[in-house]
Amino acid sequence: MAATSTISSSLSLNAKPNKPSKPLRFPRTPLLKPSSSFSPLPASLSSSSPSLPLTVLSSKNANHPLALDDNDDYDEKPREECGVVGIYGDSEASRLCYLALHALQHRGQEGAGIVTVSKDKVLQTITGVGLVSEVFNESKLDQLPGDIAIGHVRYSTAGSSMLKNVQPFVAGYRFGSVGVAHNGNLVNYTKLRAELEENGSIFNTSSDTEVVLHLIAISKARPFFMRIVDACEKLQGAYSMVFVTEDKLVAVRDPHGFRPLVMGRRSNGAVVFASETCALDLIEATYEREVHPGEVLVVDKDGVKSQCLMPHPEPKQCIFEHIYFSLPNSIVFGRSVYESRHVFGEILATESPVDCDVVIAVPDSGVVAALGYAAKSGVAFQQGLIRSHYVGRTFIEPSQKIRDFGVKLKLSPVRGVLEGKRVVVVDDSIVRGTTSSKIVRLLREAGAKEVHMRIASPPIIASCYYGVDTPSSEELISNRMSVDEVRDYIGSDSLAFLSIETLKKHLGEEDSKTFCYACFTGNYPVKPTEDKVKRGGGDFIDDGLVGGINNIEGGWVR
Repeated sequence: MAATSTISSSLSLNAKPNKPSKPLRFPRTPLLKPSSSFSPLPASLSSSSPSLPLTVLSSKNANHPLALDDNDDYDEKPREECGVVGIYGDSEASRLCYLALHALQHRGQEGAGIVTVSKDKVLQTITGVGLVSEVFNESKLDQLPGDIAIGHVRYSTAGSSMLKNVQPFVAGYRFGSVGVAHNGNLVNYTKLRAELEENGSIFNTSSDTEVVLHLIAISKARPFFMRIVDACEKLQGAYSMVFVTEDKLVAVRDPHGFRPLVMGRRSNGAVVFASETCALDLIEATYEREVHPGEVLVVDKDGVKSQCLMPHPEPKQCIFEHIYFSLPNSIVFGRSVYESRHVFGEILATESPVDCDVVIAVPDSGVVAALGYAAKSGVAFQQGLIRSHYVGRTFIEPSQKIRDFGVKLKLSPVRGVLEGKRVVVVDDSIVRGTTSSKIVRLLREAGAKEVHMRIASPPIIASCYYGVDTPSSEELISNRMSVDEVRDYIGSDSLAFLSIETLKKHLGEEDSKTFCYACFTGNYPVKPTEDKVKRGGGDFIDDGLVGGINNIEGGWVR
């Protein structure tokens, strides 16, 4: 896949006045009260490059039928996330940022970008469509000198506007230039944008991230980090962000702490922020702590300063980070992702046992839970499904239609493991159910005598508004069917989910209160008042097959 990229430096706005320790408990009164002024943004707001604009990212068609036909493989898992990185104080900041983004590639595979600050205090940007290794090479990294950098990987919508939506975004305003990389989703984006446009603001994109830049530009607060605080006080929803200016790196996490963001330090003293600790490991940075919910961390020549963002309620961290999004080798929200998933599998074996001959996983996200299930049940774990890591976006479809072609491209059953066996297959979640039904059929065609599905999460019954791209509630199979009905739909001999009560019990009485379970309960910590607008900036559910099956179907060459 050839990557398309953009290289640019920051342009001036010339504005004329007209995302391990327990979470830190901040006081409910801010250390500094930022200005609450909300004045018009000058029409001269400009982007430094095509990396600032966006296209409208609307939610999926709510009228999509639940029981999709046999040819529809569009049963994605929640696509989360983007991944963000920030580095301060290393002469090879761009190269380290590049490597850290590579470690976060699972959080976004459609586009990547890096912004650095040159010696003459100019923000230089390179963004591109494709994998990190496709967007960047030695010559491009040579064009990104400096010891401060931020980076971003993302999922995105398809189409010609894709490149324009790749972050980080960079813009100038009357006091300088600022770059931002954002993971999350703002639930009051439409309202904020309407207010800004009514007061004269001109938007180049449809991204909620651009709203943040506008709010910073119009803020009357001083110094710069207080402009960020001022802007964030108007935001509702999920955001873990890193900002870069001519001399500062700033990390911010929303008051609920929906999306993860951690801080580490290299042996030379360089400070590193990243969405997951796996990025710190690759660049040999030592994990220090999380950026706490509601915290602003400012890094400059004087060191690291921590500020309280604003009064905030109890943290509501995304439980799906431990179920699906994060890599197993990461520490997220102070907990080992591997250990969490292993325990989820053990719980399933204890609460929903079944006589079986072999335990397999839907790779890759179901593997650790399957290992836990196998260990607890005493039944051997084997690789009954092999995932292809080389599936591209375009395929030549044979003239004679192959049933379940999309799934077969990504998953291959191992007949020697499955034939004549009673099989337990462990997956992390079921969204629409169509991919699960195809996997069950695939296993039976490979000779499995019985297929028992075990899901290492509670049933998903509600859409997410905090940076995870889920279908509408009407499309979620568990919102429309009972467990027995879902079992009949996917065709398995039995089906069991992890219960939400047991999940909370595992997390502990106190810690369980700090997680968000909205997708399992429909109880939203921040009430969504608008349709979801972000498809590319959040995570996306693809049933363990990174890069939704829809990408394959849409890419067939007939």
